[in-house]
Amino acid sequence: MKCLCWKNLGLSRNLITGSIPASMGEMRNLRFLDLSHNYISGEIPFNWHNLDQLRDVDLSSNNFSGGIPSSICSLPSLVRLKLSSNNLSEELSVSLQDCKGLYFLDLGENNFFGTIQPIVENLFNLSCLKLRANRLTGNIPEQLCQFPDLHILDLAHNNLSGYIPKCLGNLEALKFTGTIDESRPSMKQRSFPEHVAVIWKGRENEYTSTIPLLKVIDLSSNNLSGEIPKVITNLSALNSLNLSWNKLTGKIPENIQSLQQLEILDLPGNHLSGSIPPSMSSMTFLNRLNLSYNNQSGPIPTTNQFQTFNDPSIYEGNQHLCGHPLTTNCSSGPGDTKDKNEEVEEGEEDEDVSEKFWLYVGMAVGFIVGFWAVCGTL
Repeated sequence: MKCLCWKNLGLSRNLITGSIPASMGEMRNLRFLDLSHNYISGEIPFNWHNLDQLRDVDLSSNNFSGGIPSSICSLPSLVRLKLSSNNLSEELSVSLQDCKGLYFLDLGENNFFGTIQPIVENLFNLSCLKLRANRLTGNIPEQLCQFPDLHILDLAHNNLSGYIPKCLGNLEALKFTGTIDESRPSMKQRSFPEHVAVIWKGRENEYTSTIPLLKVIDLSSNNLSGEIPKVITNLSALNSLNLSWNKLTGKIPENIQSLQQLEILDLPGNHLSGSIPPSMSSMTFLNRLNLSYNNQSGPIPTTNQFQTFNDPSIYEGNQHLCGHPLTTNCSSGPGDTKDKNEEVEEGEEDEDVSEKFWLYVGMAVGFIVGFWAVCGTL
């Protein structure tokens, strides 16, 4: 068959049903396979052994079940694997032990379970790791910090616990603006995928030619605890930081203004306390901010970038925050009310003293006048 000689096969969004035919395993020249956004079901076939040229596999947004065949991970040329939005269910240690050549991995929105540890032990070339909306448990491994090219990290909507590793501040690809340094040996022969879906400003958006420029960390909706590591402000090229809906405590790092490329900062649903650092006003790229449902206090900054954050929902759920755009006026707080009450009480006391003084004076004058009146009649 002529189709067995094809190098590229793109059938995305074609309402395809059924399963992948076994004959696809004979397409020895195939380099690019995109069957995403269809209704293909069943298990992913196991007969990938002959596809030595295959570099890019996208089977996302289908109805695949089962696990990831080991024959996929044994492909010598495979660098991109996207299996998100399916019904896959397997422990990651089984799925990924041989996928050592990958630089792009998206397994989001499936039912994978286990820990992330197998990934950090085998997939050290990753530049994009998306595992959102699975059933992953355990801690975020510190070995992730040693991935020199990692610039998209999405672990949101899992059951991860423990602290945010301080060493995340060492991620080299998040410290420098622009594209990743392709002169490094680990980046040679790479071709970035045509598109990648990233949660951006609360919505899933697909990015194309700008993928190497995106610098994203999303750890939202887990059970992470402890403080936000101060060293995370070393990631001066970071565009989006989402730590929302965890159990984080402590304060927003004082030097957060070092994240000068940050456009999105989502921190709602934690237990953060203290004031909003005034230095955040200098973060000129920041255009989405959410600090709601924490324990923060004090006045909301009003200068520079904060003049654009006029939506009260940004700050709601922080009972001790005050100032615009909230209705709580910082000049009428509990302390000020107490001072005013004390002033009123002091004024009333002064009036009482004055009234008593003139009463006594009147009594004295009356006594003297009456005394001399009596004496005059004698």
